[in-house]
Amino acid sequence: MPQTNPFHSLVPRKLTDSELARSIRLNIEAELDAINLYAAHLDATDNEEAKAILRHVMDEEREHAALFWQLIARLDPAQAQHDRDASQKYRLITTGASHEEVEA
Repeated sequence: MPQTNPFHSLVPRKLTDSELARSIRLNIEAELDAINLYAAHLDATDNEEAKAILRHVMDEEREHAALFWQLIARLDPAQAQHDRDASQKYRLITTGASHEEVEA
């Protein structure tokens, strides 16, 4: 499991935005791990009460991951640019653009 706490004891100092973005990426990793764990639990049971709770908690983890991703976009301008570029590439790919058009 990833080490999600950047400090092992007392907080020695405040993080820069770049360091905070790196830490938030670890938080996203933990959220995604939790989503996958809960999905596996859902697949492994027929208990409807447990499934209802697992679905609810899994949806919260998805929301957490999405919120953290938005925070990273504000903390890391380079990441925000990659997000914009990826959105444009996604539209091109899904509308049938050629490889050359996508990579232009």
